[in-house]
Amino acid sequence: MQNISINTPALLFPAITLLMLAYTNRFLALATLIRNLHAKYKQVQEERDVIRAQIRNLKKRLVLIKQMQAAGITSFFFCVLSMLSFFLQYEVWAITIFGLSLIFLLLSLALSLNEVYISTKALEIELKNMEEE
Repeated sequence: MQNISINTPALLFPAITLLMLAYTNRFLALATLIRNLHAKYKQVQEERDVIRAQIRNLKKRLVLIKQMQAAGITSFFFCVLSMLSFFLQYEVWAITIFGLSLIFLLLSLALSLNEVYISTKALEIELKNMEEE
């Protein structure tokens, strides 16, 4: 059996909480951007095609951020459950649950990478629009 203890899942606590903070900040920035685009969409008739492209991009990013947060929270949940299992001396369960925690953390990070890729597409849309003007 692997040699891990209750301290091993505890090491993930700071990482997961910082990750969740970063995800929340991304969500808040995205919410502000959506509200600003909505106001701009209502005011400016000429740029509606660019705004629609941005809105499609933002919808994808919003879904990804929700999935990132869900995977991060699930990872945190399994991490705590793993520590509880260690505390109750169910080591086999603790190690298995800790493995699940790591899998969900990897999923969250992969979704985050995808969201970063899509967010750069949004910047490309803006740059393209400025080049055309």
